[in-house]
Amino acid sequence: MKIRAAIVGIGETEYVRGAGSTPVEMMVEAAHAALADAGLRGRDLDGIIPPPVYTTAEELATTLGVVDLRHAVTVEMGGASPVAAIGHAARAVTEGIASAVLVVVGWNGYTAMRPKPGARRVRVPEFQATVRAFRDFYRPYGAVLPVQVYSWIATRYQRLYGVPPDAPGTVAVAMRKHSRMNPKAVMREKPLTMEDYLASRWVSEPMRLYDCCLETDGACAVIVTSTERARDLAKPPVAVLGAAEGHPYPADDIPARTDMLKIGLHDAGPRALAEAGVQAASADLLGIYDCFTWTVLWQIEALGLCRRGEAKDWVRGGRIELGGEMPINVNGGLLSEAHVWGLNNVVEVVRQLRHEAGARQVAGAELAIVTGYGDLGDGSCAVLARSARV
Repeated sequence: MKIRAAIVGIGETEYVRGAGSTPVEMMVEAAHAALADAGLRGRDLDGIIPPPVYTTAEELATTLGVVDLRHAVTVEMGGASPVAAIGHAARAVTEGIASAVLVVVGWNGYTAMRPKPGARRVRVPEFQATVRAFRDFYRPYGAVLPVQVYSWIATRYQRLYGVPPDAPGTVAVAMRKHSRMNPKAVMREKPLTMEDYLASRWVSEPMRLYDCCLETDGACAVIVTSTERARDLAKPPVAVLGAAEGHPYPADDIPARTDMLKIGLHDAGPRALAEAGVQAASADLLGIYDCFTWTVLWQIEALGLCRRGEAKDWVRGGRIELGGEMPINVNGGLLSEAHVWGLNNVVEVVRQLRHEAGARQVAGAELAIVTGYGDLGDGSCAVLARSARV
């Protein structure tokens, strides 16, 4: 069934390091902002897709005044969850399961890593396969953090294809340059040059400090409804043309894979693009999940914008900057705006397709692709279009 859905509301909190609010409080704030943006009220929602931790659809429904919750699911894909959730929401409204679905994420990504004495910490359930893999097989050998695990992939990629250090550096510098035009960006007052990047300390080779995304507190929300209903709401709808998810095999163990460089987006990207009937090169801008600069390179290749090993050259020459051929994360992304599980990149893409981005507006933006990257390589992809195109 062809998707007939659109994003009609976006909302976000302030992005900070040291919020005085809980994740649920921030999610409610972002949801209210998205409802106001769409010209809707809580009672108009009948579907909620919360993040896999911190809250439930039932808690949010009670708080927001949702009186008829018909559709409640949770997507367990880490950072790939929000973009995958947009696909689930789009199909729910297309098939008539729900009429308006809230996709929301919020967390204390900075504060929770530095808890005050007596503060309650959220524990990840031990039954998750990726948690068991870390606990039983990675930590005993010193691989404790995501950057250390992702560095296995980055090292192989670097050595196979001769990736010079200024290739991921080009991504880091571009994201910081974009953040300088974004009043919401945490790093808006901190410029970054290639010299700064190359001089930064190692975190886990080949990853430097500025290869790593931010730790921030904040929340984002997106509301999805049918294209028919969307036409009567407050803002120009942004159509969801295609959406898909993909998972590497085995999803919970990197060394056991026959191809360490094959990620979930290698499957999700072609599926979403085929459903939308477009090619990645036709997009006017990209919202790439940039938990690390290196993952941006892999995802560019997975979308088919260049062949494997060629992203190191593809990103050069200003191509991924505002004004270039294919701007990426004009908000600054997870690297320089904030880390809200990539839903902040979706909010930015919607804003761009509405032509509401002000000084950082991509001229004539009509078509965009957003991606998610989670856990040990799970991938999600959505193709979005300005309403006038549909």
